[in-house]
Amino acid sequence: MTNLYGPYNIYSYFIGSNPPTSFNPNPIFPKIKRTAFLSPFTYVVGDVSIGENTYIGPFVSIRADEGSPFYIGENCNLQDGVILHGLKNKYVEVYKHFSIYMGPRVSCAHGSLIHGPCEIGPDVFVGFKAIVYNTQIGEGCFVSPNAVVTGGVKLKPHSFVPPGANIDTQAKADRLSKVPKNEEEFAKEVQRVNREFPLTYSIFFGKTKCSCGLTH
Repeated sequence: MTNLYGPYNIYSYFIGSNPPTSFNPNPIFPKIKRTAFLSPFTYVVGDVSIGENTYIGPFVSIRADEGSPFYIGENCNLQDGVILHGLKNKYVEVYKHFSIYMGPRVSCAHGSLIHGPCEIGPDVFVGFKAIVYNTQIGEGCFVSPNAVVTGGVKLKPHSFVPPGANIDTQAKADRLSKVPKNEEEFAKEVQRVNREFPLTYSIFFGKTKCSCGLTH
């Protein structure tokens, strides 16, 4: 099949070490599992680990140049325009210090902001344009679109953050209800759909990816 408008599968992304600074002097190159998929126009810098079968959508910025390290677990999906960044010398403790720690099967919907220090547990859904900063989010929580979770709060497992809510005190966090069944099913369906993307998109982009944007 001939493409009259130019070659197929030309794309560009940047993966590189963090620039050396006074607060982060050691350049570290990202560690990305071979079964993960990076979409066109992805930006990944610094001490970042990306797990198996994780899908990174277009225009995602994962920038561990200030706060670091970042850990993104297996079967996660970071959709179009998601931003990950962290503050210097601010951490969450999992099995070691992390600026951002994201467990397996986390979905970050379009345009959401994940800012360290924060820990996101397994099977969490972060909605469209939501903000997660300076918090620990328990397993199976649902953060609705345009919501904000911050202030050092800890969300109990399976907590539901309503659309547009501002959860910035522990008292507010403790009053949250459980995730409704319909939202739980929605999050599961998002997970199911996005787990297919790493393999199927890779078919379009070849096995060898040159930094110039060409595949062969």
